[in-house]
Amino acid sequence: MPLTEITRFTAIDFETANPKANSICQIGLVEFIDNEPFYELNIIVQPPHNEMWYNFTRIHGISAQQTAVAPYFNEVWPVVRPFIENKIVVAHNGFRFDFPVLNKTLTHYDIDVPDYTRYCTLKVFKKGLAKLAVEFNIPLQHHDALSDAKACGLLFVKYLTEIRGKKADTK
Repeated sequence: MPLTEITRFTAIDFETANPKANSICQIGLVEFIDNEPFYELNIIVQPPHNEMWYNFTRIHGISAQQTAVAPYFNEVWPVVRPFIENKIVVAHNGFRFDFPVLNKTLTHYDIDVPDYTRYCTLKVFKKGLAKLAVEFNIPLQHHDALSDAKACGLLFVKYLTEIRGKKADTK
């Protein structure tokens, strides 16, 4: 699908518990329809063996006590899957972090990786999420997965709007 025709997509962000790529401890997901946030999902997840590293907790604020009572990723995947499978999925630094984290977590739980179309707002804007949020006046509680996903989605909307505007200017 050409970028100018995208009207629906999912923005996603993961926080991890430790350096292992399969250690998701928070999922933030925002479905956008017609350039507007439509549905939000924020899930705390218990990573394998509830292995939380202090430096990671210090960054995102999620503790082993919080994740100890949380469901495992494979238990929440049925809720998350419809927003990813055969969808357009956007993440900031997605190709280096979020998409590999998702794939490795799915593999860890012996779940097939679904087909989905990937876009990365870092590749588009070439700046960190926090700097872009300030630059474009987007609310952000950085390293909260839901806030990061929403900010990423708003950036992607800005990008799509600019592309559509440029296409209209060339007619």
